[in-house]
Amino acid sequence: MDDAAPVHAAVGADPAVDVQQPFSSLVPAIIGAALMMQTLNATVLANALPTMARSLREDPVHLNTAITVYLLAAAIFLPISGWAADRFGAKKVFLFAIVGYASACAGCGFARTLPQLLMARFCAGAAGAMMGPVGRLVLLRSTPKHDLVRAMSVLTMPALLGPVLGPPIGGLIVTYGSWRWIFFLNLPLALLGVVLVTRFIPNVREEGVRPLDWIGLILTGVGMAGVVYGFENLGRDGLPAWVVAAMMGVGGLCLAAYVWHARRVEHAILDLDLLKIRTFTASVVGGAFMRMGMGASPFLLALLLQVALGLSALQAGLMTFASAAAALVMKTCAPPILARFGFKLTLSVNSVIVAFTFMAYALFNPATPHWVVYGTLLTGGFFRSLQFTSLNGMAFADIDSAQMSRASTMSTMGQQLAQSIGIGFAATLLRLLMAHAHASHLTATAIAPVFLAIGGVALISTLFFVGLPTNAGAGLHGVRRRQ
Repeated sequence: MDDAAPVHAAVGADPAVDVQQPFSSLVPAIIGAALMMQTLNATVLANALPTMARSLREDPVHLNTAITVYLLAAAIFLPISGWAADRFGAKKVFLFAIVGYASACAGCGFARTLPQLLMARFCAGAAGAMMGPVGRLVLLRSTPKHDLVRAMSVLTMPALLGPVLGPPIGGLIVTYGSWRWIFFLNLPLALLGVVLVTRFIPNVREEGVRPLDWIGLILTGVGMAGVVYGFENLGRDGLPAWVVAAMMGVGGLCLAAYVWHARRVEHAILDLDLLKIRTFTASVVGGAFMRMGMGASPFLLALLLQVALGLSALQAGLMTFASAAAALVMKTCAPPILARFGFKLTLSVNSVIVAFTFMAYALFNPATPHWVVYGTLLTGGFFRSLQFTSLNGMAFADIDSAQMSRASTMSTMGQQLAQSIGIGFAATLLRLLMAHAHASHLTATAIAPVFLAIGGVALISTLFFVGLPTNAGAGLHGVRRRQ
C-alpha cells in the first residue's frame, strides 16, 4: 500500500471539520530530532568561534565567515529542495540530506585550515538546505491545518534542544578538549536519525511533478551568492572594493532577471505569486527583519561575553543556556496564546518586545551582574520563541496542498537569507565601528551599537503585522474549528 495515500487524504480535509484522526506527535518529533543536528551545531559553533580563531590563527571577527558560508550554501540550494522532494519522494531526500550533513560535519572536524573548514561548511549548508524544508514539507502534508501549530511546536522542541544543550556542551568541549568534537558530535545523531526516519516517516510525494526550472535555479543561485557574499565582505580588507561591488551588482541583476523570468514560465522554481497571500508575505518578508537579529545575536553574544567581557567559553555557554531553555518552555505556551489573542495581536505586540530585548543586550558591560545577564537572556529567548513559532505557523495558513512544497522552500529560503544578511550586517557594522574608533581590540563599547541597530531593524517587522486582518490564520490556532 502506498504510504503517501493517507497523507493526501489528511491534507485535503476541511480544517473546520472535527472528524479527524487523533493528533500524533510521533512524526514531528522525529523530524525535529533530525533537525536538532543543525541547531546543535549552529549554537555550539557560535560559542566556539573565538577558540577556533586562535587555533586557526584567524581574527575572531573574520571567522564569522564559517557561519555565513553555511547560510550562503543553504540559500543557493534551497530552491531545488521542494522539486527534489516531489520528484524523488520526501523520505529519500530527507535521508540523503541527513547522511550528507553528517559527512560534511566530519569534514569540518578534520579541517586544518580556514579554507578547508569553509569548504566543508559549504557542503553542510547544501545538505542542510534539503533537510529543513523537506522535513517541514512532510509535516505540512501529513497534518490537518487546525493541528499545525501544535505540530510545529512539537517539531521545534527537539530542534530547540540544540540551543539548550549547545552552549554548555560547546563550552565544555572548547574549554577542556578540542573544538573539532563540536562537529563529530553530529555523527551518532545522524545514525539515530537515519534509523527513525527509515522506520516511521511517510514518503510523501506529488503525483504530477513539474519540470525543473534550470534557468531559474541558476539565476537565483548566482543572485543570492553574489548579494549575500558581497554584503558579507563589505568593510573587510579581504577583497578589493570593486570586486565586492561587482558581486553585489551581478547578484542583484540575476535576481531582477529571475523576477522577469518567473513571470514568463509556467513552472518557475520560486512561485512569486505566493507573495500575493498576505499571511505568507507577512511571515516571510516581515519576519525577515526579525530573523536578521536572530541570525546576528548568537555571533555577537559570543564575542560580547567572551572577548569583550572576558568570560570563558563554558561561562558564556551557561549564560546563553538561559535563552534557549526559555525558548523551549515557550513552545508549550504558544498554542494557547495564539488561540486567545490570534496571530495579528500576538505578532504585533511581541515583535516590539523582542526588538527591545535585542537592544537590552547593548547594556551589558564587565560590571553588569550575572543575574541581570541571565534574566535578560531568558526574557529574550522566551519571546523570540513565541515570535518564530507564530511566524512559522502563519506562513502556511492560506496555502493549499498543491503549493505546499514551493511555499516550504520559499519560506525556508527567506529565513536562511535573512539570517545570513543579519550576520553580514552585524559583522560589517562592527568592523566599521572599530575602524572609526581606531580600536585594535573588541570591547563592549564597540559591540553595543550593533545590538541597538539590529533591534531597530527588528522593529520594522511590526509594520507588516499591524495591517493583517483580525482573523488572520484563524484556522490554524483553533478559533475557526471551535466556531
